[in-house]
Amino acid sequence: MSTFVPGTSDQHEAVIDLASSFAEIALVVFDADTVQATLDQIVRIAVEQIDGCDVAGICVIEDDVIISVANTDEIVADLEAVQHAHFAGPCIDSITQRRIVYAEEIAVEQSWSAVAAEFVSAEVRGALCLPLVSTTSAASLNLYSRFPAAYSALDRARAVILASLAGVALSAARSHETDIQVSEDLHRALTTREVIGQAQGILMERERVSAHEAFDILRRASQHLNRKLRDIAQELVDTGERPITGDRVTERGPERGPDRARSVAHRARSDRETPTTP
Repeated sequence: MSTFVPGTSDQHEAVIDLASSFAEIALVVFDADTVQATLDQIVRIAVEQIDGCDVAGICVIEDDVIISVANTDEIVADLEAVQHAHFAGPCIDSITQRRIVYAEEIAVEQSWSAVAAEFVSAEVRGALCLPLVSTTSAASLNLYSRFPAAYSALDRARAVILASLAGVALSAARSHETDIQVSEDLHRALTTREVIGQAQGILMERERVSAHEAFDILRRASQHLNRKLRDIAQELVDTGERPITGDRVTERGPERGPDRARSVAHRARSDRETPTTP
Protein backbone atom coordinates (compact mmCIF):
# COMPACT_ATOMS: atom_id res chain seq x y z
CA MET A 1 0.00 0.00 0.00
CA SER A 2 1.25 3.47 -0.81
CA THR A 3 0.17 7.06 -0.74
CA PHE A 4 0.37 8.62 -4.20
CA VAL A 5 1.50 12.20 -4.73
CA PRO A 6 1.38 13.11 -8.44
CA GLY A 7 4.44 14.75 -9.92
CA THR A 8 5.10 16.71 -13.11
CA SER A 9 5.53 14.59 -16.24
CA ASP A 10 8.43 15.34 -18.59
CA GLN A 11 6.64 13.82 -21.51
CA HIS A 12 4.87 16.36 -23.67
CA GLU A 13 2.23 13.86 -24.81
CA ALA A 14 1.35 12.94 -21.24
CA VAL A 15 0.90 16.60 -20.29
CA ILE A 16 -1.42 17.18 -23.25
CA ASP A 17 -3.34 14.03 -22.36
CA LEU A 18 -3.81 15.19 -18.77
CA ALA A 19 -4.93 18.66 -19.87
CA SER A 20 -7.43 17.13 -22.26
CA SER A 21 -8.71 14.81 -19.53
CA PHE A 22 -9.10 17.75 -17.16
CA ALA A 23 -11.24 19.66 -19.67
CA GLU A 24 -13.38 16.68 -20.62
CA ILE A 25 -13.98 15.64 -17.02
CA ALA A 26 -14.89 19.19 -15.97
CA LEU A 27 -17.45 19.57 -18.76
CA VAL A 28 -19.21 16.32 -17.92
CA VAL A 29 -19.08 16.47 -14.11
CA PHE A 30 -20.45 20.01 -13.88
CA ASP A 31 -23.21 19.26 -16.38
CA ALA A 32 -25.30 17.27 -13.86
CA ASP A 33 -28.32 19.01 -12.31
CA THR A 34 -28.76 17.14 -9.04
CA VAL A 35 -26.53 15.66 -6.35
CA GLN A 36 -27.35 12.08 -7.32
CA ALA A 37 -26.83 12.82 -11.01
CA THR A 38 -23.43 14.32 -10.16
CA LEU A 39 -22.45 11.24 -8.16
CA ASP A 40 -23.53 8.93 -10.98
CA GLN A 41 -21.57 10.98 -13.52
CA ILE A 42 -18.42 10.82 -11.42
CA VAL A 43 -18.32 7.02 -11.10
CA ARG A 44 -19.24 6.56 -14.74
CA ILE A 45 -16.41 8.86 -15.87
CA ALA A 46 -13.98 7.02 -13.59
CA VAL A 47 -14.55 3.74 -15.42
CA GLU A 48 -14.49 5.41 -18.85
CA GLN A 49 -11.49 7.70 -18.38
CA ILE A 50 -9.15 5.80 -16.07
CA ASP A 51 -7.44 2.77 -17.55
CA GLY A 52 -7.45 -0.20 -15.21
CA CYS A 53 -10.60 0.90 -13.37
CA ASP A 54 -13.21 -1.83 -13.78
CA VAL A 55 -15.78 -0.69 -11.21
CA ALA A 56 -16.10 2.47 -9.18
CA GLY A 57 -18.13 3.89 -6.34
CA ILE A 58 -18.50 6.77 -3.91
CA CYS A 59 -19.14 6.32 -0.23
CA VAL A 60 -19.85 8.85 2.49
CA ILE A 61 -19.95 8.79 6.28
CA GLU A 62 -23.33 9.71 7.75
CA ASP A 63 -23.95 9.32 11.48
CA ASP A 64 -20.78 7.21 11.76
CA VAL A 65 -22.09 4.81 9.11
CA ILE A 66 -20.36 4.40 5.74
CA ILE A 67 -22.94 4.42 2.94
CA SER A 68 -22.43 3.65 -0.73
CA VAL A 69 -24.19 6.50 -2.54
CA ALA A 70 -23.19 5.73 -6.13
CA ASN A 71 -21.57 2.84 -7.96
CA THR A 72 -21.21 1.30 -11.38
CA ASP A 73 -21.78 -2.22 -10.06
CA GLU A 74 -23.50 -3.67 -6.99
CA ILE A 75 -20.28 -5.44 -6.13
CA VAL A 76 -18.88 -2.06 -5.08
CA ALA A 77 -21.66 -1.53 -2.53
CA ASP A 78 -21.07 -5.07 -1.21
CA LEU A 79 -17.31 -4.50 -0.81
CA GLU A 80 -17.82 -1.16 0.91
CA ALA A 81 -20.37 -2.75 3.28
CA VAL A 82 -17.82 -5.43 4.17
CA GLN A 83 -15.17 -2.79 4.81
CA HIS A 84 -17.54 -0.90 7.08
CA ALA A 85 -18.47 -4.06 8.98
CA HIS A 86 -14.78 -4.79 9.74
CA PHE A 87 -13.72 -1.14 9.71
CA ALA A 88 -10.79 -2.11 7.51
CA GLY A 89 -9.90 -1.68 3.87
CA PRO A 90 -8.69 0.94 1.38
CA CYS A 91 -12.00 2.81 1.41
CA ILE A 92 -11.95 3.06 5.21
CA ASP A 93 -8.36 4.34 5.30
CA SER A 94 -9.03 6.93 2.60
CA ILE A 95 -12.25 8.30 4.04
CA THR A 96 -11.16 8.37 7.68
CA GLN A 97 -7.57 9.52 7.18
CA ARG A 98 -8.45 11.87 4.29
CA ARG A 99 -5.63 10.60 2.08
CA ILE A 100 -5.13 8.86 -1.24
CA VAL A 101 -4.70 5.12 -0.83
CA TYR A 102 -3.26 2.99 -3.65
CA ALA A 103 -3.16 -0.76 -3.17
CA GLU A 104 -1.53 -2.69 -5.99
CA GLU A 105 -2.59 -6.02 -4.46
CA ILE A 106 -5.22 -5.93 -1.72
CA ALA A 107 -4.76 -9.57 -0.71
CA VAL A 108 -1.19 -9.01 0.53
CA GLU A 109 -2.02 -6.02 2.75
CA GLN A 110 -1.74 -7.28 6.33
CA SER A 111 -3.84 -4.47 7.80
CA TRP A 112 -6.78 -5.53 5.60
CA SER A 113 -6.60 -9.26 6.22
CA ALA A 114 -10.16 -9.24 7.64
CA VAL A 115 -11.60 -8.22 4.26
CA ALA A 116 -9.04 -9.69 1.86
CA ALA A 117 -11.02 -12.88 1.31
CA GLU A 118 -14.09 -10.88 0.25
CA PHE A 119 -12.07 -8.99 -2.35
CA VAL A 120 -10.58 -12.23 -3.68
CA SER A 121 -14.05 -13.78 -3.85
CA ALA A 122 -15.29 -10.74 -5.82
CA GLU A 123 -12.26 -11.02 -8.13
CA VAL A 124 -11.09 -7.52 -7.19
CA ARG A 125 -7.30 -7.28 -6.85
CA GLY A 126 -6.38 -3.60 -6.71
CA ALA A 127 -7.82 -0.35 -5.38
CA LEU A 128 -7.27 3.38 -5.68
CA CYS A 129 -9.30 5.39 -3.17
CA LEU A 130 -9.28 9.17 -3.08
CA PRO A 131 -10.97 11.52 -0.56
CA LEU A 132 -13.36 14.07 -2.03
CA VAL A 133 -12.46 17.56 -0.86
CA SER A 134 -14.84 20.51 -0.52
CA THR A 135 -17.73 18.26 0.50
CA THR A 136 -19.95 18.88 3.51
CA SER A 137 -19.37 15.33 4.74
CA ALA A 138 -16.45 12.90 4.56
CA ALA A 139 -16.52 11.03 1.26
CA SER A 140 -14.22 9.05 -1.00
CA LEU A 141 -14.05 8.01 -4.64
CA ASN A 142 -13.14 4.33 -4.80
CA LEU A 143 -11.72 2.77 -7.96
CA TYR A 144 -11.35 -1.01 -8.06
CA SER A 145 -9.48 -3.18 -10.59
CA ARG A 146 -9.63 -6.89 -11.37
CA PHE A 147 -5.86 -7.01 -11.92
CA PRO A 148 -3.00 -6.11 -9.56
CA ALA A 149 -0.90 -2.99 -10.16
CA ALA A 150 -3.52 -1.85 -12.68
CA TYR A 151 -3.00 1.91 -12.33
CA SER A 152 -0.08 3.67 -13.98
CA ALA A 153 1.23 7.05 -12.81
CA LEU A 154 -0.85 8.72 -15.53
CA ASP A 155 -3.97 6.83 -14.45
CA ARG A 156 -3.44 7.95 -10.88
CA ALA A 157 -2.96 11.54 -12.02
CA ARG A 158 -6.27 11.36 -13.90
CA ALA A 159 -7.90 9.99 -10.75
CA VAL A 160 -6.59 12.89 -8.70
CA ILE A 161 -7.99 15.35 -11.24
CA LEU A 162 -11.35 13.58 -11.20
CA ALA A 163 -11.52 13.50 -7.41
CA SER A 164 -10.63 17.19 -7.16
CA LEU A 165 -13.26 18.24 -9.69
CA ALA A 166 -15.78 15.79 -8.23
CA GLY A 167 -15.51 17.33 -4.77
CA VAL A 168 -16.14 20.83 -6.09
CA ALA A 169 -18.96 19.68 -8.39
CA LEU A 170 -20.63 17.77 -5.57
CA SER A 171 -20.52 20.80 -3.28
CA ALA A 172 -21.94 22.98 -6.05
CA ALA A 173 -24.74 20.49 -6.73
CA ARG A 174 -25.64 20.33 -3.04
CA SER A 175 -25.69 24.12 -2.83
CA HIS A 176 -27.89 24.28 -5.93
CA GLU A 177 -30.34 21.75 -4.50
CA THR A 178 -30.45 23.71 -1.23
CA ASP A 179 -31.24 26.93 -3.11
CA ILE A 180 -34.02 25.18 -5.03
CA GLN A 181 -35.48 23.75 -1.82
CA VAL A 182 -35.42 27.15 -0.12
CA SER A 183 -37.14 28.70 -3.14
CA GLU A 184 -39.80 25.98 -3.20
CA ASP A 185 -40.39 26.32 0.55
CA LEU A 186 -40.78 30.09 0.21
CA HIS A 187 -43.21 29.71 -2.70
CA ARG A 188 -45.20 27.14 -0.73
CA ALA A 189 -45.34 29.42 2.31
CA LEU A 190 -46.52 32.39 0.24
CA THR A 191 -49.18 30.27 -1.46
CA THR A 192 -50.41 28.97 1.90
CA ARG A 193 -50.60 32.49 3.28
CA GLU A 194 -52.57 33.65 0.26
CA VAL A 195 -55.10 30.80 0.51
CA ILE A 196 -55.63 31.34 4.22
CA GLY A 197 -56.11 35.05 3.58
CA GLN A 198 -58.76 34.32 0.94
CA ALA A 199 -60.58 31.96 3.32
CA GLN A 200 -60.50 34.58 6.08
CA GLY A 201 -61.94 37.14 3.69
CA ILE A 202 -64.84 34.83 2.78
CA LEU A 203 -65.68 34.21 6.44
CA MET A 204 -65.35 37.90 7.35
CA GLU A 205 -67.76 38.96 4.61
CA ARG A 206 -70.24 36.13 5.08
CA GLU A 207 -70.38 36.05 8.88
CA ARG A 208 -69.36 39.62 9.66
CA VAL A 209 -66.49 38.59 11.89
CA SER A 210 -63.03 40.07 12.35
CA ALA A 211 -59.90 38.69 10.72
CA HIS A 212 -58.84 37.19 14.05
CA GLU A 213 -62.22 35.50 14.54
CA ALA A 214 -62.17 34.17 10.96
CA PHE A 215 -58.73 32.66 11.50
CA ASP A 216 -59.94 31.15 14.77
CA ILE A 217 -62.78 29.40 12.90
CA LEU A 218 -60.24 27.90 10.50
CA ARG A 219 -58.00 26.88 13.38
CA ARG A 220 -60.81 25.15 15.28
CA ALA A 221 -61.93 23.37 12.13
CA SER A 222 -58.37 22.15 11.58
CA GLN A 223 -58.23 20.75 15.09
CA HIS A 224 -61.72 19.24 14.93
CA LEU A 225 -61.18 17.53 11.56
CA ASN A 226 -57.50 16.73 12.23
CA ARG A 227 -56.48 18.28 8.94
CA LYS A 228 -53.95 20.93 7.99
CA LEU A 229 -55.22 24.47 8.30
CA ARG A 230 -54.11 25.19 4.74
CA ASP A 231 -56.25 22.32 3.41
CA ILE A 232 -59.27 23.59 5.37
CA ALA A 233 -58.76 27.06 3.90
CA GLN A 234 -58.32 25.70 0.35
CA GLU A 235 -61.55 23.69 0.61
CA LEU A 236 -63.46 26.76 1.77
CA VAL A 237 -62.08 28.80 -1.13
CA ASP A 238 -62.86 26.04 -3.65
CA THR A 239 -66.35 25.04 -2.44
CA GLY A 240 -67.58 27.99 -0.44
CA GLU A 241 -68.72 25.59 2.30
CA ARG A 242 -68.13 26.68 5.86
CA PRO A 243 -65.67 24.39 7.65
CA ILE A 244 -67.04 22.24 10.46
CA THR A 245 -65.64 23.23 13.84
CA GLY A 246 -67.72 20.95 16.06
CA ASP A 247 -69.18 23.95 17.89
CA ARG A 248 -72.96 24.23 17.40
CA VAL A 249 -73.06 27.92 18.17
CA THR A 250 -70.19 28.55 15.77
CA GLU A 251 -71.74 26.35 13.07
CA ARG A 252 -74.97 28.38 13.21
CA GLY A 253 -72.96 31.55 13.20
CA PRO A 254 -73.26 34.46 15.67
CA GLU A 255 -76.08 36.93 15.21
CA ARG A 256 -74.66 40.34 14.40
CA GLY A 257 -75.85 43.74 13.22
CA PRO A 258 -79.30 43.83 11.54
CA ASP A 259 -79.74 40.09 11.99
CA ARG A 260 -79.33 40.43 15.73
CA ALA A 261 -81.67 43.43 15.83
CA ARG A 262 -84.37 41.55 13.89
CA SER A 263 -83.98 38.58 16.20
CA VAL A 264 -84.37 40.74 19.30
CA ALA A 265 -87.44 42.49 17.83
CA HIS A 266 -88.98 39.13 16.90
CA ARG A 267 -88.52 37.78 20.43
CA ALA A 268 -90.01 40.95 21.95
CA ARG A 269 -93.06 40.72 19.65
CA SER A 270 -93.52 37.08 20.52
CA ASP A 271 -93.43 37.91 24.22
CA ARG A 272 -96.18 40.56 23.80
CA GLU A 273 -98.40 38.25 21.77
CA THR A 274 -98.13 35.33 24.15
CA PRO A 275 -101.26 35.27 26.37
CA THR A 276 -100.72 35.42 30.06
CA THR A 277 -102.03 32.42 31.93
CA PRO A 278 -104.29 33.54 34.75
